[in-house]
Amino acid sequence: MTKKKAFLASILMACCLGMNAQQTFHFGTHTNPQGATFEVDSRGFIIDGRHVLPVMGEIHYARVPEQDWRREILKMKAGGITILSTYVFWIHHEEEEGQWNWKGNKKLRKFVETCQEVGMPVVLRIGPFCHGEVYQGGFPVWLTDKAASDPQHYKLRSTAPGFMEATHKLYENIFAQVKGLLWKDGGPIVGVQIENECRGPWSYYKALKGMAVEAGFDTPFYTRTGWPKLNGNEEFGQMLPLYGDYADGFWDRDLKDMPGSYKDAFIMKDTRLSAVIATEALGKNQDTQMDAKDLSYPYLTCELGGGMMPSYHRRINMSGREVKPLAICKLGSGSNLPGYYMYHGGTNPYNPKHTMAETQATQVTNYNDMPLMTYDFQAPLGEMGQPNWTAWHESRLLHQFLADWGEELSQMDVDTLSAHYARRGSFEFFNDYVRILNEGGNAYITPRNWQVTPYATINEATVEPFCKTSDGTIYFIEIEDKKPQLSINGKVFTPKLNKPFKAAGTTFCVLSKEKARTAYKIDGQLHYSNGILYKDGSRIMEETWTTLPTKVNDALAKEHGGLREIKMGSQKVATMPTEEDFDKAATWTIANLDELNENLDLYLKISYRGDVARIYADGQLVEDNFWNGNPMLVRLSDLVGKCVELKILPLGKDYPIYLQKEQKAALEKAPNGILLSLDGIQVIERQTNEYAAP
Repeated sequence: MTKKKAFLASILMACCLGMNAQQTFHFGTHTNPQGATFEVDSRGFIIDGRHVLPVMGEIHYARVPEQDWRREILKMKAGGITILSTYVFWIHHEEEEGQWNWKGNKKLRKFVETCQEVGMPVVLRIGPFCHGEVYQGGFPVWLTDKAASDPQHYKLRSTAPGFMEATHKLYENIFAQVKGLLWKDGGPIVGVQIENECRGPWSYYKALKGMAVEAGFDTPFYTRTGWPKLNGNEEFGQMLPLYGDYADGFWDRDLKDMPGSYKDAFIMKDTRLSAVIATEALGKNQDTQMDAKDLSYPYLTCELGGGMMPSYHRRINMSGREVKPLAICKLGSGSNLPGYYMYHGGTNPYNPKHTMAETQATQVTNYNDMPLMTYDFQAPLGEMGQPNWTAWHESRLLHQFLADWGEELSQMDVDTLSAHYARRGSFEFFNDYVRILNEGGNAYITPRNWQVTPYATINEATVEPFCKTSDGTIYFIEIEDKKPQLSINGKVFTPKLNKPFKAAGTTFCVLSKEKARTAYKIDGQLHYSNGILYKDGSRIMEETWTTLPTKVNDALAKEHGGLREIKMGSQKVATMPTEEDFDKAATWTIANLDELNENLDLYLKISYRGDVARIYADGQLVEDNFWNGNPMLVRLSDLVGKCVELKILPLGKDYPIYLQKEQKAALEKAPNGILLSLDGIQVIERQTNEYAAP
């Protein structure tokens, strides 16, 4: 039997094993006080008896200003996110043992209540270890100090009594914040993730889940990340394994384009495991075989790369085109949950004692040097909520298709599978795009023998399904380099773009790619905007980002003091600069900010070239950036009324870091092999207009 046939046979066996999955999954209460149900079977999620194909997106409440939560969650909904996932970082809430902080941006309860207000289901990722590029993976310093001094009693990520007691208190304190907000209470919390990126053993996971349930987390499902493969056997049905894949990784030690297996994220695969996730910690030898028991779980993802952070040693620059092909390949391979990490970026909390970001210097669970403040992640919605337009549009248009026809797709099996092509029932999935290696490729979904209405069957088409509006019109989107054609009930139509036409008693319309990027489906109708449209109550909100003609006064106060010595860190990659290194940075003072209208929502966009840039306000670090060719964005509200300094360190041609070809070319052209320049500072305004919904 060929590998492909064996895979399809295992899928069939898994479906048979999963027929009665509701009896074999050991989850919590799935009915809320209103009688609505949220269940899981071998295919995926079932809400009120109907299979759904949701989209999950990650945002971290403690990395986003409290006053922005509602707007940003609503924008995520506008992008097609239907389940929100978020980490509860232990170190953000208990920096000192026994002193819990749930204030300001750390108001977990208010964040979940905001999700409830806008109708957004939530998956809480409660740790104890989270990673998330946070200092010590989220473990507080007092805990790691105890683990160092008494490893037998406080061994991290084990059933050692001291560690388990501390984790039990963590779970109790998290639950106290969300009590009454679980699905069974009528709240939005539908799931809980236990731990993260852990090999086990299973006894550790079992103990954690038991503590979570004891603390009160009675939810419709529990999850764990499905990598790496657990040491020993798990008890089936206790936790859903969720998978992922990334287009590139800041954690890779190789300083080349797309090393290792990253290209394999862009093909259809008969395995759910990835060999590219956290290779610095987990190794590159992920298992590639899955038995029928594993496949009897639904195929769900929680970490498709919605972007990627640059680390100090690896300056990844994402185009935004990566998001859709990743999702296409997973959907074509049978997944019924695209889950993105990250979907929305953020900013680390400031801590005067130590960084809140991952750093090699810690040597406790951390492996990379990350920016101290920014966690933009080049996500569809960035650090300040700014859209990364390509990733934003490419993903949300796909998500609209899933919103309208995901129930149908979720019940379709994988019929055919090869590297670039898959078929599930009435839909064909194609991708030959590979980041950097084949930027000219494309990813799309087309119908074949799809009964789109009782009277109309689309035999085949060279356009992508987009949405169906309340008047019954079915919209498609043109595919680049393909002439739009649809065969409907055996008759071929060659429609004009953006012009509706009738066939088989149905109205169809094929939108140009440019028109589709402006189209938002709200309350069953299409609305058009060059910005972001989202619904807030009875209002339609339009958000735009505009460059203002305002000039910012910047003056060079100090020339740089030369290149610093680059040392290799504990993980054998280049170390990022220290605070002392910035004493030799080129320094600019930025003035006249107080003259800007404080009632506007303004940001500084700083275009520069060099190694690392930092912004200080009255001597406190407020923003930083590892140069990867993109400008850095800074909230003006953090700067007004303060003495503002911009410091940039020069980049040397022999630095042992990865740069992509465009940035490498700029470095090679730099005089004396030293790259440093401030190319401009612009003022960007976020504008929000309000319209009454029709």
